[in-house]
Amino acid sequence: MTGSVLLRTGIVPDEGSRPVDGHGTHLILEDGREVIDASATPLALGHRHPRIIDAVCRAVKASPTLDEGWSTSMRESAATELLDTAFAGEDWVGAVRFALTGSEANDLALSLAQALTGRVALVTRERAYHGMVGLARDLTVQPQWHGGLTSRSGGIRPVPPSVEVRTVPFPRGRLGDGLALSRDQAEATLANAGSVLEDAAAVIVDYTQGGCYAAPAYQDVLAKKARAAGAIWIADEVVTGFGKCGRWLNFQRGHERPDIVTLGKSMGGGVAPAAAVVLSKEMVERIGDASWSTYSSLRSSDMAAAAAREFVRVIDEEQLVARADRVHDIIVAGMATLATSHPSVSRIDGRGLHWWIEIGDADWKLWLGDGQGAPVANRVAAAVLEAGTMVATSGEGNVILVSLPMIIEDEEVEAVLSAVDHGLTFADRLVGQAVAREPEPVL
Repeated sequence: MTGSVLLRTGIVPDEGSRPVDGHGTHLILEDGREVIDASATPLALGHRHPRIIDAVCRAVKASPTLDEGWSTSMRESAATELLDTAFAGEDWVGAVRFALTGSEANDLALSLAQALTGRVALVTRERAYHGMVGLARDLTVQPQWHGGLTSRSGGIRPVPPSVEVRTVPFPRGRLGDGLALSRDQAEATLANAGSVLEDAAAVIVDYTQGGCYAAPAYQDVLAKKARAAGAIWIADEVVTGFGKCGRWLNFQRGHERPDIVTLGKSMGGGVAPAAAVVLSKEMVERIGDASWSTYSSLRSSDMAAAAAREFVRVIDEEQLVARADRVHDIIVAGMATLATSHPSVSRIDGRGLHWWIEIGDADWKLWLGDGQGAPVANRVAAAVLEAGTMVATSGEGNVILVSLPMIIEDEEVEAVLSAVDHGLTFADRLVGQAVAREPEPVL
């Protein structure tokens, strides 16, 4: 058999551009180039962090393979340190259940909400992404990330949801100004949310997806409306948890506190698959003496627990949360310059070390590619790579995702901004050509 047998998803690297190794903030490509990795949300501590690798190796050598039914001192220690450090001062927190991925954590949280309330309907916000498993996939309402099929020529064939999914509106900010949404503006945006939440089991809110960065006021207003309707509020912190946006948890920017928090992506330090569902004391009390039947074979291994525990320790000891908050000021200034200097950019938004750049008009055929080659985002990402930085894309779309490791140095941040500037100069030409091909309107 010749050629690759892997089903295609996302970016297909050009000849020589496939990553073969990595260390810290850098990737090494097949052709020998070394580039900054600004593409991977799970790599909060970069590639092959020595402390994470050492912790995992010790756990593999010292621990038997036990499924989730067994409690171990490593799992107990990892859960305790997670709550004591990442949730320090949050005395409402009650318990942790580990998972393998953020998608699984969200599915577990949503199914628990249905079990506790006896309700079926679930609510999320516009442009939300919550994962690719079960109920998490159902509530991924961004069409290009729904787990179905996306074609450059044939449009989108989504997977039908298995439950009733409702959405509440969400304002789209630019350069972080969405985070400054006032209480009155949040109330106006969510004026009809009460009826949407009526008889719903839960509302789940993520803090970055779709390039929409949830404001504290939005969170607080929605939380109160959810409680009034008897719906459980789940904070999806899979992307924003552990400090990438300048707080240990993004919900901490607001006043209200969730019933359930989900964590994942970076939690295993980029070495082991690790995620978690964190329950409030009230949720634990509602479960009571019942058994939450979510038994899994590999879900709570000591290897993953060791990685998660060491990950939390490194962030805490090296004060990386405060550093991400400081680096935000450098990045937002650079992103403002990119937004004003490139006509191809329709929108940039972000917080801390996680940013979203939209190229052109999302209603254009640029969203699925121009029919002449790879989608515009993939072509721009290739241009950014030429300048020394790897970024991510939305797959078949017009979005560039810039996700920086928490260990990145200031001069590396500047190098990333310069590389993105190079890529957007290429995007300006692509968008200009697309506009030139558009037929004149018939009057």
